[in-house]
Amino acid sequence: MTQAAIGAALALAVAFAARRAHALSRSGAIAAWMIGTVAFGMGGWQAALVLFAFFLPSTLLSRIGRARKRALLDIGKHGARDAWQVCANGGVAALALLAGRGHDALAFAAFAGAFAAASADTWGTEIGTLARGRPRSILTFRPLATGISGGITMQGTLATFAGAACVSATASALRLAPFFAVFIGGIVGAFADSLLGASAQALRHCPACERDCETNPHACGTPTTLRRGAAWLGNDAVNLAATLAGALAATLLA
Repeated sequence: MTQAAIGAALALAVAFAARRAHALSRSGAIAAWMIGTVAFGMGGWQAALVLFAFFLPSTLLSRIGRARKRALLDIGKHGARDAWQVCANGGVAALALLAGRGHDALAFAAFAGAFAAASADTWGTEIGTLARGRPRSILTFRPLATGISGGITMQGTLATFAGAACVSATASALRLAPFFAVFIGGIVGAFADSLLGASAQALRHCPACERDCETNPHACGTPTTLRRGAAWLGNDAVNLAATLAGALAATLLA
């Protein structure tokens, strides 16, 4: 079998396992299989391990405090990741490998930088939502409801650095990309996510609950009104922009 065929088979096995574990929806599993096939096929086992350095810890962290996270009524998506979420986190990385045809050093830096940004943002979110104190806006430092985009906590910020380090250390150990470039790319991407979340991302308001939220309708079923940002700019689009920022920063530093 060719490397591409082996990669496709392994990616299918991983996506199927993630689907059985309820980490991915059906559409999410298909998207993950496609991105995994590119990683395996174009970047070999080194790129696949970088992908796993993002996916496996992020999946485990999402299961910590699951009941508390499900009780957050003001944010968009809960549960298994769908195709939009998978592509927002891994699409830029896959495109970087395709552009470099699996051989270009800068493409590998962009690949790892994108996943470092996705990892940093995911770790920060999963840990930050469990913090006891209320998060504060990264722009105004005013208190926000837990889970609302653009909010930061001390615990979440430390987790952001740890998430970036996890992917960058893996990429460096495998000699796929330099640690510093990938790590900084991850931090840049994560903070770009928070800045966009606090400014341009759509923030809505529920008149029935008198609460700000990110969904329309709100969890209570009431239609919401746009309070700030662009109506089309949701969490998945912000995540995509963050991974792009991480990839660009890592490429420039590499």
